[in-house]
Amino acid sequence: MSATREPAIYEELVDLLAESADVNRLLAFRLSPENQSRVDDLLEKSRQGSLTEDEVAELDAFERFEHLVRLLKARLVQKQG
Repeated sequence: MSATREPAIYEELVDLLAESADVNRLLAFRLSPENQSRVDDLLEKSRQGSLTEDEVAELDAFERFEHLVRLLKARLVQKQG
């Protein structure tokens, strides 16, 4: 995703989650060890230039997810104040 403003749909979701979430639980959220290991493997394959099309799509999905989680955590911190 680009560094430009996110689509409104992201803003709506982030606002909803930030308003109704368990703040401490969300701020502490991290990928499971299995998912983190998969991301690490995909990143290594990407550095080597050996990702398949499916792996590129999978890595893109992880990156979009991470971006959304970062937006949510930033919003939670902002709301705390």
